[in-house]
Amino acid sequence: MEAFGKAVVKLRYVILALAIVLLIPSAIGMQKTKVNYDVLIYLPKDIETMVGQDLLVDEFGTGAVSMLVAEDQTLSETAAMKAEVEKVDHVKSVIWYDSFMDLSIPVEVLPEKVQEAFFNGDATIMFVIYDTTSSQEETMKAVEDIRLVLNDHAYLAGITGITTDTRDLADAEEPVYVGIAVALALLIGALTMDTFLAPVFFLLSIGCAILYNLGTNYSLGQVSYITKALASVLQLGVTMDYSIFLWHSFKENQAEMGDDREAMARAIAQTIQSVVGSSVTTIAGFVALCFMSFTLGMDIGVVMAKGVVFGVISCVTILPAMILVFDKLIEKTRHRPIIPKLSALPGFVARHYRGILIAFCLIWIPAVWGYVHTQVYYELDTSLPGNLPSIVANQKLSEDFDMAVTHILLVDADVEPAKVQEMCKEMKSVDGVKSVLGIDAVLGSQIPRQLLPDKLRSELMSDDYQMMVITSSYKTASDEVNAQITELNEILDRYDKGGMLIGEAPLTKDLISVTAHDFNVVNWVSIGFIFLIIFFVFRSVSLPILLVVVIEFAIFINMGIPGFTGTRLPFVASIVIGTIQLGSTVDYAILMTSRYQAERHSGRSREESVEIAHRTSIQSIIVSAFCFFGATFGVGLYSNISMISSLCILMARGALISMAVVLLVLPAVLLLCDGVIVRTSMHFLPEKEKSGKREKHTLAGSHT
Repeated sequence: MEAFGKAVVKLRYVILALAIVLLIPSAIGMQKTKVNYDVLIYLPKDIETMVGQDLLVDEFGTGAVSMLVAEDQTLSETAAMKAEVEKVDHVKSVIWYDSFMDLSIPVEVLPEKVQEAFFNGDATIMFVIYDTTSSQEETMKAVEDIRLVLNDHAYLAGITGITTDTRDLADAEEPVYVGIAVALALLIGALTMDTFLAPVFFLLSIGCAILYNLGTNYSLGQVSYITKALASVLQLGVTMDYSIFLWHSFKENQAEMGDDREAMARAIAQTIQSVVGSSVTTIAGFVALCFMSFTLGMDIGVVMAKGVVFGVISCVTILPAMILVFDKLIEKTRHRPIIPKLSALPGFVARHYRGILIAFCLIWIPAVWGYVHTQVYYELDTSLPGNLPSIVANQKLSEDFDMAVTHILLVDADVEPAKVQEMCKEMKSVDGVKSVLGIDAVLGSQIPRQLLPDKLRSELMSDDYQMMVITSSYKTASDEVNAQITELNEILDRYDKGGMLIGEAPLTKDLISVTAHDFNVVNWVSIGFIFLIIFFVFRSVSLPILLVVVIEFAIFINMGIPGFTGTRLPFVASIVIGTIQLGSTVDYAILMTSRYQAERHSGRSREESVEIAHRTSIQSIIVSAFCFFGATFGVGLYSNISMISSLCILMARGALISMAVVLLVLPAVLLLCDGVIVRTSMHFLPEKEKSGKREKHTLAGSHT
């Protein structure tokens, strides 16, 4: 490792030049990486609703539907608007009442089914069908173009509009996220360190690693907007302390050796040994997300694990080169650290460790209660501001037509029209169903399908399937709509066992089932990974249990707070936060325990070892936790996308809670369990003490 350090020192100018050159392909890769704004696309491909979505594209050349609500307009004005919408690229068709009846027929004499489906008072609704899926760029461009031709009394509702608005908001906010994270990281660096300029070079080094990470995402094909929004701030938060460790190591060696280059070479070697071990737990937490069947977890996990690796490489190559080149400039900004050292805390914990442990046990009760009672939501529109066009349109849809969502029904084309009409009649009687629209559903069996216009038949029928639209007054992800979907599927199964009910609400119902399973899988996989890492680091049976319990206590507090405040969390948060918090903050516990192990092995007593480990770890733990906090908290306050805001707030709060738990509870646990730890772990007792115990045991055996 020292040879590697010397090579970095020698090639520092080459490294800086290469680092700058690599930013060019990274920037190109970042720009060319496709971003996905539809989280439902990450559901397993083999479930029926996802198979049905693919079938919809294959059979009908469409994968997305919007509802267009028009108010206070004459039929001719509405028809003219419809004609303009049909001209928009990637709009396959627009279904309105004139698709079934001639426009010359007065609304009052239309069949009751048609009136109910398309009119309510002075409002009318039409269905816009696209030839692309809801998450494709072409569909979102079509939504933008449709909005341009609509007047002030027309609104475009549905998942396509939500996806478009999510993209626009996320793209607008992302540069601000980075700016806030950088500003707070610089502030925290200035407060916790003894130089104002060093944190600037930390961030420049980490910035290179972030750009390399984002650029290499091009090889993944695409990333979700959640991953893209979180990657920069999360990578900054979890890798900032690597830079701080290198700086402290460099300054210690510089004071001892007097030569900057030799000091940096040794600091690089020391940093590699410490940071690689520390980063393994963080990477393990992110890798655990890859075990989710909902592949958004893999999307986040792969990108963030890759980001940590780039962060480590940058920390031991680019940052040392920067520090050596600009060391004299950095020295001119030296100052005394502003944050106090909390030197009285170890003594306080040592005196009151029994009381702290009692409080630790008692707080578990409300923490678990809050954790269990924290509610989550799955509705995608809930995570967006209420003034966005798609949210306003969805509200209009609900007000004018008591409609919240649409389902798409695929029925075998060979099912007799009379049977289809009978099935639709049953479905119409299901609670919350407003209408069932389709050729047989609207016209009945009296008018043969062959007499319908070819255009209408091709839009709603293929050689194998008939497509129908079911409108529902129940909101996506509600218990009512999930019960409705179950009942509709039961009816469908009686008439056509190969039929499929698909759309946003059925997909979300599957999402609820899939993520409930993933939650348990990810939690246990992450705990298992961390358990094994701690086991191999300390060669201990007891410490993996103790350290994981301590950090899980912090996680339960963090995730339990919303249960008391009544805050609903996005479903993603409930799955990934525990894993991220465990992987990112268990390092605090490992850091303190490593020093405790070293002191016990040197022959110090239980009390001395814990006190020294506690005292020497405080500053590093505080700095690391506050860096993580600073990188995420500001983004959480600023973001208008509650899925991103909630994740960042939880990560920021989790870092501080883990810090407090490690500084208060872990020393108490080590004091209480010292006897168990030294008997179930290697390299805790000094060799002479272990030899003495073996000799005493042998003598006792001989005497017996």
